[in-house]
Amino acid sequence: MQLQRLYSLTRKAIDDYDMINDGDRIAVGISGGKDSLTLLYALAGLRRFYPRKFEIEAITVNLGFEGFDTSRIAALCDELNVHYSEVKTDIAEVIFDIRKESNPCSLCAKMRKGAFNNTAKELGCNKSAYAHHRDDVIETALMSLIYEGHFYCFAPVTYLDRMDITLIRPLLYIDECDVIGFKNLYDLPVLKNPCPADGETKREYVKALVKKLEAENPGFRDRMFNAVTNGILPTWIKHEK
Repeated sequence: MQLQRLYSLTRKAIDDYDMINDGDRIAVGISGGKDSLTLLYALAGLRRFYPRKFEIEAITVNLGFEGFDTSRIAALCDELNVHYSEVKTDIAEVIFDIRKESNPCSLCAKMRKGAFNNTAKELGCNKSAYAHHRDDVIETALMSLIYEGHFYCFAPVTYLDRMDITLIRPLLYIDECDVIGFKNLYDLPVLKNPCPADGETKREYVKALVKKLEAENPGFRDRMFNAVTNGILPTWIKHEK
């Protein structure tokens, strides 16, 4: 995926769901993975020519795993003229050494989001951006059907009243395969996920299931995505232009 296509699809999602307003200061969560680094590139570029003026802050929550080196991410942020903050925590120690969680993902996500949102507020941000892409939408909707028995997906825009911060997801129209292509083309400084639970989650199972269903039923992914975005879910109604 070329940079111009990244800008185009990101801008379409922002416009369709009215994600950004004049004067917004947006915290971008940088995990070190391909998705968050692609989001950083998209918003850093759009900042220059989007008609509504906004600023961004890049934030990495360091969980405390040994060898997690963010120096290349810091260098990229410097290249893109984005202020970068690394929040060092002991979340990994709490999850794996102290509590010895058998299912660590939920608690880890809660603690990580808390650290991220607190830092975003300290930096004066009124919005935060997560790098969920089109495949995340499809997988989340299918997970809700399989494990919860109802049709649900996270929203493009969510107001977090406890934090007084609005969460946006600008990569909703971008396929994961295009993110991979962008990562390769622009040599993004992706960090290997050091978490011992990586690759063993329900989401990884559903990701493989989606791939199988698409192979057996061509167009399955498009139909699932359309089912989410067709307006049946009230949080997915597009902005009237």
